[in-house]
Amino acid sequence: MKRLHVHVSVDDLAQSIQFYNALFGAQPSVAKPDYAKWMLDDPRVNFAISSRGREAGLDHLGIQVETQDELQEVYGRLQQAGRPVLEEGETTCCYAASEKAWTADPQGLLWESFLTTGESTVYGEDAPLDAATNGGSACCTPSTLQAACCPPEPEPAAARSCCGPKETA
Repeated sequence: MKRLHVHVSVDDLAQSIQFYNALFGAQPSVAKPDYAKWMLDDPRVNFAISSRGREAGLDHLGIQVETQDELQEVYGRLQQAGRPVLEEGETTCCYAASEKAWTADPQGLLWESFLTTGESTVYGEDAPLDAATNGGSACCTPSTLQAACCPPEPEPAAARSCCGPKETA
């Protein structure tokens, strides 16, 4: 069964944990000095917050699956959506070991699709997400997706929606 994933960057983790504890009527299932996660069944969501230096607000959305078959099903749908997809494979992020892929919708909103395979004692790094929050979208930063998403000038409108506006001198 799939679960919606929402990740929000926050300025004050303790204050945000207090708020979401009250909103969800539950304590986080994972609580770290820079991260907290609630695995809720009503609504069925993996809701995470972190204070890792990003701008406060919606960080990314995702679909978490429970089996390798479900992951392949979601990967197939990503391919049908016609957007560049970066399959990271096995990685460590958000104190979890997982297999994942990233894409961005036409507005540049990042979407993560993943299967959690275990826990980790470290937060880990997510290069596509980190690169995207530093000036582009996931589809524009990794070189494997750069050519598919962002052709050389002149750009069609579809490429600009993925890459965002270009700076002009």
